[in-house]
Amino acid sequence: MIKLNSNLAGVLPSDDILSQCIHCGMCLAACPTYEMTKLERSSPRGRIRLIKSVARGEMQITDIFADEMNFCLDCQACETACPAGVKYGLMVEAARAEADKAGAGSFLKRFIKRFALKYILASNKNLKIFSRILYLYQKSRIRKFIHSSGFIRKISPHLAEIDKLAPRVSAKFSDKIIKESILPLNGEVKYRIAFLKGCLMNVMFAEINKDTVDVLSAYGCEVYTPENQVCCGSLHAHNGDFETAEKLAKQNIKAFMQKQYDFLISNSAGCSAFMKQYGDLLKNDSEFSLEAELFSGKVKDIMEFLSEAGIQLNFKEIQEKVTYHDACHLAHAQKIIEQPRNVLKRIPGLDLIPLEESTWCCGSAGIYNITRYDDSMVILERKMKNIKNTNAEIVLTGNPGCISQIEYGAKKFNVDVQVMHPVSLLKKCLNGNQNA
Repeated sequence: MIKLNSNLAGVLPSDDILSQCIHCGMCLAACPTYEMTKLERSSPRGRIRLIKSVARGEMQITDIFADEMNFCLDCQACETACPAGVKYGLMVEAARAEADKAGAGSFLKRFIKRFALKYILASNKNLKIFSRILYLYQKSRIRKFIHSSGFIRKISPHLAEIDKLAPRVSAKFSDKIIKESILPLNGEVKYRIAFLKGCLMNVMFAEINKDTVDVLSAYGCEVYTPENQVCCGSLHAHNGDFETAEKLAKQNIKAFMQKQYDFLISNSAGCSAFMKQYGDLLKNDSEFSLEAELFSGKVKDIMEFLSEAGIQLNFKEIQEKVTYHDACHLAHAQKIIEQPRNVLKRIPGLDLIPLEESTWCCGSAGIYNITRYDDSMVILERKMKNIKNTNAEIVLTGNPGCISQIEYGAKKFNVDVQVMHPVSLLKKCLNGNQNA
């Protein structure tokens, strides 16, 4: 029997927390996996019933239990729909941790998660080594040959698609092109900003990190990017590895507390959402609880910050048809929906076209599109149909996983659209002389 506990860090929540769900069914229409299967166990309330049964010792952790917990995207759309305010995401993440401890589910998928998260993403050194090797492979004739010859598809069609899904590694990592301290473009300091360069953002989306810092500098921000920061730990926590997530959170708190700043900015929805939870993650840690609470209180998504700070940047006019996809961990985990749109509407000439089901998951969900590729593609196809119907030239989204997933979807489902981070569009539209 699993001991009931209310601690966030990987133990199933207490019976009081589990009983918050009143099983009203409001979550069903918002759940992508229930929409796919129409099975009660694949709905948020169905999974909560399974978690309750395990927590109360009424059933064992089985392969079916583990599969259902990992079938969930953890998009948290159910939390937006829930009238009772149930924190479903914390429940399913804790359940994943228990399933992994019990050794339930696919060994291969558990190995992939453990290797990728614990030994690559959790180490800046290992991630850079892996990324440099991947960069050379992506640029090599070997990759072109194994795809053009059909060799990789003969070995595994699944592996062939996963290879195409992988984001392009940046030629230069952002920690090499962004100084640790950057002064405002025009000298006057309006805000002192700490910036999270991230893990995948650093090595695969370096240009977005550079765009973010440039926009902040143009707005009058002094930007501080500590060299000894690490991965935020979000992917680890979402996949049940709370031990590594806590370790990384403590390292970041130590790194960022070396200097005073007004806000800590992230351009990745998953990162900002999780760092806002550091206070809860470490609330029982006598050494870090206070620092974690203060740290979380300063975290802002880049578009959230620009909106709330009343951005008055000097944008040049562009004639572009643009639509916006809400990353799940912005819209549902942080309730950031209108802020990005409010900033984008300040660009003269921009035609911002509404996207049907804009808050519906794209199927990326961390490493979901790798470990559950077929399920991910069902969800992605729905998203791409909605994007195609807008006739937009550009689709914007504020999360690296969404960017890669939708870029892949554009090729796979023949949708002629460019995918960008909103801050990159802002950088593109900046006039040379800023008077903000």
